[in-house]
Amino acid sequence: MDKTIFVVLAVLAAACAAPQGNPNQDITIVKAEENNSIGVGGYHFSYEQSDGQKREETAELKNEGTENEAMSVTGSFEYRGPDGKTYRVDYTADENGFHPTITLI
Repeated sequence: MDKTIFVVLAVLAAACAAPQGNPNQDITIVKAEENNSIGVGGYHFSYEQSDGQKREETAELKNEGTENEAMSVTGSFEYRGPDGKTYRVDYTADENGFHPTITLI
């Protein structure tokens, strides 16, 4: 279970590391979806903000009840960088660590 905590913290750190938009701009959520009904060991959520930032994430518990139990997370987020370009980060996080791929859109 210690690895699960590490994976969750790694995903949160990546999301927080994304550059933020204009600090004087009021940003609102324009679309949101949440689905915790995929089971006790999993979840799904997505949202889109008025500044164009987007995030989507799905997690499932693998090998439940065994010594190899681990949370497997896949997701992505998009943001506009200081250079005005839009970046997309696709990632997976599991017992083997956090694995991001960055794409310029």
